[in-house]
Amino acid sequence: MLKKDIGLLVLILIVGTVVALINPLFISPINLANTANLVGLFGIFAIGQAFVIITGGIELSVGSIIALLGVLFVDLLVNYNAPWPLALLLMLALGAVMGLAHGLLITRLHLQPFIVTLCGLLIYRGVARYYTADGTAGFAFGASFPTLEWLTTGRSLGVPHSLIAMITIAAAMWIVLHRSVFGRYLYAVGKNEEAARYSGVRTNVVIVASYMICGVLTAISAIFFAMYTRSISPSSHGNFYELYAIAAAVLGGFSLRGGEGSIVGVVLGTILLQVLQNLVNLLGIPSSLNFAVMGSVILIGVLGDTQFAQYRRRRLTTTGARPLVVQREKPRSSPP
Repeated sequence: MLKKDIGLLVLILIVGTVVALINPLFISPINLANTANLVGLFGIFAIGQAFVIITGGIELSVGSIIALLGVLFVDLLVNYNAPWPLALLLMLALGAVMGLAHGLLITRLHLQPFIVTLCGLLIYRGVARYYTADGTAGFAFGASFPTLEWLTTGRSLGVPHSLIAMITIAAAMWIVLHRSVFGRYLYAVGKNEEAARYSGVRTNVVIVASYMICGVLTAISAIFFAMYTRSISPSSHGNFYELYAIAAAVLGGFSLRGGEGSIVGVVLGTILLQVLQNLVNLLGIPSSLNFAVMGSVILIGVLGDTQFAQYRRRRLTTTGARPLVVQREKPRSSPP
């Protein structure tokens, strides 16, 4: 896994160098700060998606959750004058409940993750549109929440707080995934759920927990995006964000079959995606091709993962087919 992360880092440096040579605006302080901000915004929910993918699942409702929770968060602040800490906690709780519902439907009713989260994508988007009567939710002119705005859209020493939040979350999730028993259980469930169950792992609990982690991190992203855009159109806000998350995870070495991946990888995958998006903008390529770039990235990532898996299987088969050669000791000569 370390080799994949290093290879991805080298690729980012190469792409970044090429972009900077083509258009020097890429390394301007304003562009770097904006790119760092987007890396933070998209990286938070990409990490959540990675926790689901490592169990062999998938979460397709990320964008719709961001839209619905964003609408509710703005409404609580503007129309109900709720204290922002209370509104924030309620959004985190709702994100956890959504993840819990998805996990229970998958583990208890044995529904496919694709179907459950696809239904969630449609349901949450529809509820968000109904809640606002298909209108736009936003802050009134002059509305100000200084502390909340500083925490979500401010900068410290020129570094966007969204990036700081993403790095903090990534560090915490790195410990959870790579240095805890729960993390080992996640890998075990992704590799072979049945074998993990027979080994005493409570696989249902692990899967539900992964969806709850994804829901909470997506809720955090929803708050950051709401404060970043300050205006939410539920019909388009967060559209296709699940693709960004899946692409970042796949690029970062997470196998869609489960059981593989690292937090460092998904962070690097997010950075690479944003660098590619920046490349599209700086080169004047039509923004309509963004999704074509995204689809190509996912395809290349999946192809690479498939080829690597086939190579490993061939190598294991070849290694296992080699005859075992045992060197026999020469018989000792009997004493005279």
